[in-house]
Amino acid sequence: MLVRWAIRIGMGLAGAAAGILVSAAVLGGLSITASAIIEATVVFWLVHIGVQFLALRILIRQPSVATAGLLAIASTVVSLIVVTLVIPGLHVHGLNTYLFATLIIWATTAVADFIGRRMIRDRRLDRREERRSR
Repeated sequence: MLVRWAIRIGMGLAGAAAGILVSAAVLGGLSITASAIIEATVVFWLVHIGVQFLALRILIRQPSVATAGLLAIASTVVSLIVVTLVIPGLHVHGLNTYLFATLIIWATTAVADFIGRRMIRDRRLDRREERRSR
């Protein structure tokens, strides 16, 4: 169980970091200093988890797939705004930059989550096969 949590946390942080870095590289209106990358990643991930928990566990008990996707995008927007306000080395200029950065970060976190779930599933299947072979 601890390995599963470690994979989920690691992939969540990796997805957020990749999204922030890709956004900074692709979008001219987003700039980040080297020292702010780690801070922005951790703060983004914590806020993102908190907003998703609040929305998915408290506000909406059983969301549809479409609702969960919209909530993921909304939590990405909120997280990006909070990180921009809290981390001094991250600057986002313009509404278009916020929009495209949100989509990039949302996509990278979704891909990282997919990869993490796949790693957990593969690990679970490997463990079942090991038990059967004994």
